[in-house]
Amino acid sequence: MSTSREFHYRLPRRSGGWRPGSHPGSSLGAGQEFVSHVSLYDRPDPRRLDLRASLREVRGDWLVRVNRQRVSVPVHVIADVSTSMSFGLPKSKLHIVADFVTALGHSAFRVGDALGMFAFDAHERPDLFVPALLSRGVGDVMASMLTNCTGAAGSGEGLEEAVLHLAGRPGLIFIASDFHWPLDRLDGVLDLLTHAYVVPLVIWDPAEMQPPKRDGLMPLRDLESGRRSTVWLRPGMRARWHEAVQRRRAELSAIFSARGIRPFYISGEFDNEALSHYFFEVTA
Repeated sequence: MSTSREFHYRLPRRSGGWRPGSHPGSSLGAGQEFVSHVSLYDRPDPRRLDLRASLREVRGDWLVRVNRQRVSVPVHVIADVSTSMSFGLPKSKLHIVADFVTALGHSAFRVGDALGMFAFDAHERPDLFVPALLSRGVGDVMASMLTNCTGAAGSGEGLEEAVLHLAGRPGLIFIASDFHWPLDRLDGVLDLLTHAYVVPLVIWDPAEMQPPKRDGLMPLRDLESGRRSTVWLRPGMRARWHEAVQRRRAELSAIFSARGIRPFYISGEFDNEALSHYFFEVTA
């Protein structure tokens, strides 16, 4: 995979931790962000001695520079592998998630972050669990697992089961799903992740958002339940289709914005540059 498919991400707030990385940290250490001067006797590190500041010190103390260090953060993907994620042409939504985790694997390794994965459909999928690893190829492994799996009908209960493993833990968490399941549990899920920075990836295929332009009979099949039906597509039905898409988007935006979370929408292809701009905007 070429570096052009990578994207740049930064957290908009300071993170704790001790492992050096590229994110602004809250701990003091070997960093480039100056915090203050302290006496050499309080912080006995002669390597940080500041001679100019010491000469200006009226009490005659030897002063050392105290900096904040940059740290790495754990990154996790929570992937929806339910049957509705198999929809889409020329790529299914699950293949788009695979493209994303491949790019994320290279991006996380470049900045020194460990990457892991949880997955769910109706329930948590332990067979698709990947512990957080600092490895160049972990994204490729995760993508292969996703493209070769089969899923059942999705639910918020499955997401909640997967999220319990990350409850109360800091880091960066991507939730990749089409969110085509009841949203009644989503509030509780987000409450469990208050210590992490959450980025929902809402993945919709263009065919879900735009109905065919011609009127006529259209066969439909619900990928979650398998139920088949036929509708007569006409201007009124097309208008209700658009209204349903906008209503669902408004419901998701209301839930996320209530917690200061901004979703990232993907339609058709994963755009690494658009995701980089997303992080540039939230950290500006």
